[in-house]
Amino acid sequence: MKKKKQPSSIREMKFDRNGLIPAIIQDYKTNEVLMLAYMNKESLRRTIKLRKTCFWSRSRQEYWVKGMTSGHFQYVKSISYDCDSDALLIKVRQAGNACHTGNRSCFYRRIK
Repeated sequence: MKKKKQPSSIREMKFDRNGLIPAIIQDYKTNEVLMLAYMNKESLRRTIKLRKTCFWSRSRQEYWVKGMTSGHFQYVKSISYDCDSDALLIKVRQAGNACHTGNRSCFYRRIK
């Protein structure tokens, strides 16, 4: 099977028709999935520059650095992308809880 060419820059990532790409946020030590959010090219650039996660809020239509109001920052350890270049996996050192509900992870509920 032929290997796909890897993106050499953000411009080559596959953003959706709204200019967004899903970002799965994972604890770099435990591999616990903490949350899912969306980035556009600019928020990905800001994340790389700040080494803190920065997302695009679809509801508020603005950028937000995780932790700016709560103090629960996510310090970026690595950024990977999937085989189709249309999803990100960002490993972080989480300060405090990731979820706005006060839970460590946004994935604390189960389907029975």
